Amino acid sequence: MRTRGMRRSVAALAAVVAVVAVGGCTAQAVDVQNGRHQPIRIDITATPDGAGRSGENSGKAGTDQKAGTDQRGGPDQKAGTDQEGGRTSAPSLPSAPPAQVLWHRGDTGRDIREVQARLRQVAWLFDGPTGEYDDLTVQAVKGFQGKRGLPRTGATDSVTWARLLGMTREPTQWELYAFGGQPAAQPDPRCMTGRVLCISKTSRTLRWMIDGRTLSTVEVRFGSEYTPTREGVFRVSFKSRHHWSTLYDTPMPYAMFFSGGQAVHYSSDFAARGYYGASHGCVNVRDEAKIAELFAQVRSGDKVVVYW
Repeated sequence: MRTRGMRRSVAALAAVVAVVAVGGCTAQAVDVQNGRHQPIRIDITATPDGAGRSGENSGKAGTDQKAGTDQRGGPDQKAGTDQEGGRTSAPSLPSAPPAQVLWHRGDTGRDIREVQARLRQVAWLFDGPTGEYDDLTVQAVKGFQGKRGLPRTGATDSVTWARLLGMTREPTQWELYAFGGQPAAQPDPRCMTGRVLCISKTSRTLRWMIDGRTLSTVEVRFGSEYTPTREGVFRVSFKSRHHWSTLYDTPMPYAMFFSGGQAVHYSSDFAARGYYGASHGCVNVRDEAKIAELFAQVRSGDKVVVYW
């Protein structure tokens, strides 16, 4: 009878072990003392998704480890997943702010003159500055951008401007207005009566005035440090439409002499080089059409005022 009862107990225990094995649990060994069965303890560890898992292998019993799972039965660690298999944001480096367009074709003003003057400094622009963002400026900016691996847009954006600033210096007043366009200074009080060629060395401009009213304004250039243009009040002594300087062997078209050999006249060199050159003491005019009109109006004996 004792043997038969023990067999039934063993059979019952085997059934429990089978159930535990199917359920993925681990059963401790049966301890039989003095013919009495000791309690069976079953240790079940839950997985994050609620499925049972032992302390050793996980997954379904009898299945091999496959690609795409780790040794614990979870998915491989890949970019975009955390250690529990959840999705995470991919790490990213701080992105630079997009380039902002500052100036482009058609813009005008002093800022454009500075862009052009700086492009001249690095030999990407040879004309101007004109103060107008024209086709020549677009092409110069494209060349500058392409040389430095920047998008060749032709527009001056914040990145292009920063590179240009780093390679150039602050333009001087006469680099900004190297080919004219500067505003005229206020007339000297001596210019406010009569017929006057009112010439400012400060603004490098000539006003043609009658009784305090300005009829026209032109940009002018003066003598160098070694051949300065004289200042003061003078009179037009004589005019010479096709004058030729025997002293310097150079043409002086539309010459209006006011102090010895010094005259107001057209200069092709001024037209070509702007304020990067100087006269031998005369007052040069770069706009031939304007000085032709001026020459036709000015008379001998008209007043000439040269001042700072």
